[in-house]
Amino acid sequence: MNRRSFLQLTALTGGGLALNFYRLPFAAGEEAAKSDLTPQAFIHIAPDGVTTIMARASESGQGMRNMLPMLIAEELDVDWKDVRVKQADLNEKIYGTQFSGGSANTPEGWEPMRRVGAAGRQLLITAAAQTWGVPEAECTTQPGKVLHSGSKRCAGYGELAAKAASLPAPALSSVKLKDPKDYHIIGTSLPGIDTPAIVTGKPLYGIDVKLPGMLYASIEKAPVFAGKVKSANIDQIKVLPGVRHVLVIAGGITPAAYTPWEPGMEPGIAIVADTWWQAQTARAALKVDWDLGPAATQSSEGFRKRAKELLEAPPAKTVHKYGDVDATLKSSAKVVEATYEYPFIAHMTLEPQGSTAHWKDGKLEMWSTSTLPANGVELVAKTLGIQQSDITTHMVRSGGSFGRRLQNDYLVETAWIAKQIDAPVKLLWSREDDIGHDGLRPGGTHGFKAGLDAKGKLTVWRQHLVTFGDDKHLASGGGIGGDSYPASFPPVYALYTSAQPLMLRTGALRAPGDNAYCWVSQSFLDEVACAAGRDPLEFQLDLLSNKKVPWTSGEHDAVGDHEPTGQSVLIPERFKGVLELVAEKSGWAKRTKEAGCGMGIAAWFCHLGYFAEVAEVSVDKDNKVRVTRVWAAGDVGSQIINPRAAESMAQGGIMEGMGHLAQEITLVDGKIQQSNFDDHPLMRMRQVPKIEVYWRKTDYAPTGLGEPTLPPILPAVTNAIFAATGKRIRTLPLSKSGFSWA
Repeated sequence: MNRRSFLQLTALTGGGLALNFYRLPFAAGEEAAKSDLTPQAFIHIAPDGVTTIMARASESGQGMRNMLPMLIAEELDVDWKDVRVKQADLNEKIYGTQFSGGSANTPEGWEPMRRVGAAGRQLLITAAAQTWGVPEAECTTQPGKVLHSGSKRCAGYGELAAKAASLPAPALSSVKLKDPKDYHIIGTSLPGIDTPAIVTGKPLYGIDVKLPGMLYASIEKAPVFAGKVKSANIDQIKVLPGVRHVLVIAGGITPAAYTPWEPGMEPGIAIVADTWWQAQTARAALKVDWDLGPAATQSSEGFRKRAKELLEAPPAKTVHKYGDVDATLKSSAKVVEATYEYPFIAHMTLEPQGSTAHWKDGKLEMWSTSTLPANGVELVAKTLGIQQSDITTHMVRSGGSFGRRLQNDYLVETAWIAKQIDAPVKLLWSREDDIGHDGLRPGGTHGFKAGLDAKGKLTVWRQHLVTFGDDKHLASGGGIGGDSYPASFPPVYALYTSAQPLMLRTGALRAPGDNAYCWVSQSFLDEVACAAGRDPLEFQLDLLSNKKVPWTSGEHDAVGDHEPTGQSVLIPERFKGVLELVAEKSGWAKRTKEAGCGMGIAAWFCHLGYFAEVAEVSVDKDNKVRVTRVWAAGDVGSQIINPRAAESMAQGGIMEGMGHLAQEITLVDGKIQQSNFDDHPLMRMRQVPKIEVYWRKTDYAPTGLGEPTLPPILPAVTNAIFAATGKRIRTLPLSKSGFSWA
């Protein structure tokens, strides 16, 4: 059932309760709280008491379809077995933000969604009180019904829904929320709403969308970013079996030193056929002469050579600096110096990119897996020269995102093709398309220097990141915050950046930035602790006990990418708390030291969440690594909303992070060399260790788990490899240091 038919059904039954006209006060951030967000409609209660709750956020496997409706259902006070969840279409005037990313839905939805539910409950109480002629204060609820204590009367929500729907809705700020001790949905382990469809193979994902008369499209693009079509054997392709259209896409991308977040359509040739197999078969017969453009001059070796030159030169920008770094290094009892490198990597969503669209009578209807669909509509309207109000977007579950579906290049391609052919069309990328034209995680090189005093305490930290971009911007997904840990804890500190041009699409990968910065920082901290002759855990707890140097001190770069987020201020007690918890659970203090076996520890704070992880590894004589066990401790606030989903999210982040250790995208003459799972591998089932997850509850508002679980596993594993072998891994993937997965 789509949004339109859902509303029609509501009107026909006549007994529904629709909660309208809510302005959502976001819990996370003053700026968000001031946003001009308007009317919402989340709840429908049918006469038989069955309650339908609209899920406003897109679902990519992170559990949003459960989590946000659970918050509403808890405060509405219904039994979860009576709840049905429907995916909302894109309409931010009704539903507020419909962005899924950055672990943001939990902190942003935690209070507003509960208030929506509480307001629904209040309307039902008011309806009952007016029906019975009793004071509202004498009425209470039990799951699915309103009770009056004096008269012992009781009415189901279905009986009251029609009257409640006719009442003015209370202000969200006026409703009373439950005491957490009364929760009966929040804090319980509930199976995923989509799980039955997933395990029985029912159509569910974007790739499953099918419309009457639908055609299928495939696009051939240049092997180099933004390469343009000079000529092609189009007349020969047009007559192949099943082929309906062959369309040359001029594209709107111009290679430059910095590629923006949504650069738009890449040039190419779209083949539209009766089946995707026919489109792919015809595509294989294409012979295209490409103008590869300036991006064809770029290569991984060139990047590496230039990064070395930039590291040896004075930094281009000061992101954050306090104290006299050079003088402190000079006076330190010991100086530790190292360079760390990590590569570009791809997202590898199991469902490749694609979407479906239908252009009819000057209107566009889209079935989108985007996790930032409002941006997609804006890009489509701009590219097609139409009004955003002429676009209807249905949000469809996707088979993974990890940040990839925050970009809408595949969506605008589908919309453009649909407008050319005036028929429903599904565009589907192949796996090779997906890797060859991904918004990659940018690579980077960090030069470190740290000073120690005679007692082995850290006196100064100097970090120089060489990344990609131009004078004003860093590559998408490549910015670094001035408050990046361990900023504020060493007595003297400096973080610098330099950048080199990159003619390539980059973007956010799960825990953007932090998936790399945690590895370099926590690896170098481990290295410094060893140089000081101290236990890495003790060394880091000691560092966190320093009086923090406030952000306002020292020099700062004014470039927006480098500003601290304000919300993301590290609280040392929480960071220390997860370190101490994971140390206790893993038996860190009593760990044995055997040749070929070792344990490594690391922690990180990002997206408002804290995670510390210990990895136990064994390494054989051929340097094949097996991670035998992982302990994880997380602090994401006062409440785990769905424990089963939370544990799964943590385990998934750890497995994905382990995969990053073996992945690499390389360029030769501007061409990406990898193409599929064989040369850009994911973790295999046999390689996944036992993972234990523990929670440390604190008094802070709950936050999300998409991001903070991933970063610590990378340094935890490489620090464990060092403990097992004495070999420090300063370059990823592992193969660059002679290691591989067993």
